[in-house]
Amino acid sequence: MSHVGVGPRAVMRSVAFLTAGVLAVPALAGCSSEDPSGKPLAEQDIASAARARISDGGTLRWAVDSLPDTLNTFQSDADATTARVAQAVLPSMYRMDETGRPVRDPDYLESAKVVETEPKQVVVYKLNQQAVWSDGREIGAADFAAQWRALSGKDSAYWTARNAGYDRIEKIERGAGDLEVQVTFSRPYADWQSLFTPLYPKSVTGTPDAFNDGARRKLEITAGPFVPAEVDTQDDEIVLTRNPRWWGDPPKLNRIVLRAVPRDKRIAELVAGKLDLAEIDPDTAEQVALAAAPRDAGTGTPLMGPEGSPAAGPGGSPFRAPRAGSAAEALRSWAVAHGSDEEAAEEETLAREKRREALAKFERRRKALSGYEVRKSLEPAYTQLALNGSDGPLADERVRRAVARALDREKLAEAVLKPLGLPAEPVGSHLALPGQAVYADGSGALGDQDVKEARALLADAGWVPGGPVKKPEDGEEAAGAEKSEDGEGGEDEQPSEGGDEGTYIVGEDNDGNEDGKDGKDSKDSKDGKDGKDGAEDNEDSKEDGGDGKNADGGEDGTDRGTGRESGEKDSSGKNTARGGASGAYAPKGTAAPAGPAAAPVAKDGKALTLNFVLPSGPGSEALRTVADRVSDMLEEIGIGTDITKVPDKSYFKDHIASGEYDLALYSWPATAFPATDARPIYAKPVPAADGSLNVAQNYTRVGTDQVDQLFDQAMATLDQKEARGLLRKADSRIWAAAGSVPLYQRPQLTVARKNLANAGAFGFETPVHEDMGFLEKGARGSRPSTAPSP
Repeated sequence: MSHVGVGPRAVMRSVAFLTAGVLAVPALAGCSSEDPSGKPLAEQDIASAARARISDGGTLRWAVDSLPDTLNTFQSDADATTARVAQAVLPSMYRMDETGRPVRDPDYLESAKVVETEPKQVVVYKLNQQAVWSDGREIGAADFAAQWRALSGKDSAYWTARNAGYDRIEKIERGAGDLEVQVTFSRPYADWQSLFTPLYPKSVTGTPDAFNDGARRKLEITAGPFVPAEVDTQDDEIVLTRNPRWWGDPPKLNRIVLRAVPRDKRIAELVAGKLDLAEIDPDTAEQVALAAAPRDAGTGTPLMGPEGSPAAGPGGSPFRAPRAGSAAEALRSWAVAHGSDEEAAEEETLAREKRREALAKFERRRKALSGYEVRKSLEPAYTQLALNGSDGPLADERVRRAVARALDREKLAEAVLKPLGLPAEPVGSHLALPGQAVYADGSGALGDQDVKEARALLADAGWVPGGPVKKPEDGEEAAGAEKSEDGEGGEDEQPSEGGDEGTYIVGEDNDGNEDGKDGKDSKDSKDGKDGKDGAEDNEDSKEDGGDGKNADGGEDGTDRGTGRESGEKDSSGKNTARGGASGAYAPKGTAAPAGPAAAPVAKDGKALTLNFVLPSGPGSEALRTVADRVSDMLEEIGIGTDITKVPDKSYFKDHIASGEYDLALYSWPATAFPATDARPIYAKPVPAADGSLNVAQNYTRVGTDQVDQLFDQAMATLDQKEARGLLRKADSRIWAAAGSVPLYQRPQLTVARKNLANAGAFGFETPVHEDMGFLEKGARGSRPSTAPSP
């Protein structure tokens, strides 16, 4: 499951900050060659087109992960679909541009600036004089004031996710005219531009009852280019229609239908022609790309790659035409089918009919998918390795730093992004992504990968290689490992289908695989998986809505989870080819045997083995591939891992949030306001009144007073350059503490109809819903000129 690319920053605030796509700071100057923030690693891919080239009318059917439980983005159970609806129907003071920087939204806001700093900070908003709610009333100070009171935290009757920023407001009043709103702060607040996005009408925020219940299933008053016409819980869809009172550029589309379609069902919906736009996993992307590829006029095979088909991606491609056979084989088949041996003839006739049906099925599927194309970019979110520093071996900063120094982050990024043709560069900041104003590579505070230095850190902490290890008594685990209540041997568990890396963005639990069981794989057994063959069976399963790919084994002996061939070494460093033992002869093409793994480190008679918790549901295959490679890297310094696979629904709640893990992989969205949004993630945990530890959103339980002070200073300064310097310094301290290690920016893969313009892989940019639509006949949208270099 993936979050919406950009959205109201209030969504999911109780458990994570959502990508702030409606953010607010004055537009910043372009990046210079000396600007450490750089540029976004990948362009957005939305088939840009001028409005004049887009037809008027039409319905866009857009897949979402689920129907939202609430349409109020400030409630704790708001989700990505809540944010998507809010973007289309509610005011936003600022939007995110394609470089990840916030810009004023002129449809609502003519200007906003700090007019006083002493004795109090005062901000004056000047609203667009045409901006009105759908009931005809002007947007004004009363709406701002009602939202402030609801979110200030002073009235506990309001069920709000959090009150960051609103709690610093002292008063809100009408300015010099009806279109001016004057906001006075009790304390300086650098991130004042983040407030009032989205903005709800006072009818929603004016009373606790209206706020808590009135906006959960319907929004009667809105102020966007679209209005929510219907929330259909039976068909799992939300219908948005044109707002007749909209004052901006009129929407090109008549309707947008947000349909709840699970990730593993989207390929079937695409084949059936029931979707126009959907986020997809790498395997689905490969199928669509293959169907849309140029084909030989005579044979119909794609003009690309070996054997007339694209090279397999990280999950392999199940979308291959059934093998037609050579001319000699065809002649032999005809001869047998028409020969004198009646039994053989009948058998061959049935086989020929089965092949014809498979080819016809394949062609119908290919033709259905040929009307789509894959649009790809990088999401405004990054995946990290989290190290739980609350207790056990990882409570020692030296051990955490050793783990971090053992990682080759570039290879981990390449494992996920390079097969997709996306830039495979590791992320260098916890607080921003390349292109954003705050971004600077702070990883130097930790240091580059250095196995020798990592081993020295372990030795300094008392973990030495080859030390005596006591045989664990019944029920006793190695140091660092925690036994799952449902932990079973994971050797026979098949990996889930799909290759969408970012199943786990904090705060967005996937309800799939609810009934799954936890499974545990040791380092030695995690690659012991069963492969399956049978291309025709794959075709049958695809027609029924699955993606048809094998659980692990690929065609011709290829392991689709990692791209290994049967003769190559597996992720534990062992050569799997016959005769592949170290020093022995191996078949041609076999990878060279790896050197001996480092001796396991031990301390006080216990080996250092860390509990690596991973999701087991659909869409998490790439996470498991990354985890295997991380385990290999840790093995080089003598650290073992126990991989525990848990159901999606319990992964975050029962393991990450509760601290029942040593190592874990999950993602954080980017934000333009890290002083506000990132502070809860990295703040030092404090004891609560009941004796428990209040971690806020700091699920690694690692924090320092110095980092907290730097965040507080950045939040209180109105000098943007000074604030950026403070935040970059805080990021360096976070790197040094080694509570989490940013790995790579998440891939964003979207499938869209070829004639759909201004929609797709948005990257950082907030979608402009009124510009989306279907191209006039013969018109084409603008795509990135060249594929991003891997």
